[in-house]
Amino acid sequence: MTREINFTKMHGLGNDYIYVNTALFPIENPEERSIEWSKPHTGIGSDGLVLIGKSEIADFSMRIFNADGSEALMCGNATRCIGKYLHDYKLTDKHEISLETQSGIKYIKLNLIGDEISTVTVDMGEPVESYEIDFKDEFPHKSTYVSVGNPHLVTYIDDISEIELPVIGPKLENHELFPDRINVEFAQVLSDDRVRMRVWERGSGITQACGTGACATAVAGILAGKTKRKVTIVMDGGELTIELDKNNHILMTGTATKVFDGTITVSE
Repeated sequence: MTREINFTKMHGLGNDYIYVNTALFPIENPEERSIEWSKPHTGIGSDGLVLIGKSEIADFSMRIFNADGSEALMCGNATRCIGKYLHDYKLTDKHEISLETQSGIKYIKLNLIGDEISTVTVDMGEPVESYEIDFKDEFPHKSTYVSVGNPHLVTYIDDISEIELPVIGPKLENHELFPDRINVEFAQVLSDDRVRMRVWERGSGITQACGTGACATAVAGILAGKTKRKVTIVMDGGELTIELDKNNHILMTGTATKVFDGTITVSE
């Protein structure tokens, strides 16, 4: 027996996911589907699968699965894309939307020019936790653990080009200090309001951008006195504006882009 599932491919600064409205197309085995569909040559190709659903405590809900099938607690780029998805497909007429995630409720604000979305701002809430880690001789740079709903290891260095991300990324992701693995960011201060960052995402590897990683990088820089409280994070896929407001809430602003709609046939 087979059935067809409609999906939309979207990206936030090159961080691309497959989006499915589960109110219309329920997905019973998202871990397996994410692995299968994320493959670039035999599947749709993506960094993972995002399920948009109903919620009893918010306007909508989100579940996100990485390309390896593991479930992520939160994704900033996916949250912005969901805001655009809900607006473009007329699932809501709100310009401020609450979204239930595995790391709590996040609040989305759509910034429009006419009826078209220019950018999306997400209130990510307060940083959950932050502390310094010194790997000593094992890794010659001091790092900062930052949780913004999911865990990140942020390392500021003088020259980001020195880092061999495909080599060091998986080592730090799977370090014994992090039994549930961790997202890894390397950052270089360009000015007090501009930072260059690259990311190795837990479960997906090198990606073009990471919204929560940009938030964690900004928080680490602000707490260390390296940057202002509003900073542009420059990633391989583009830029995000991150602000730590007067209430210590992280506000993330950036674009969200639809790539295409599609239909995939699945066997059940």
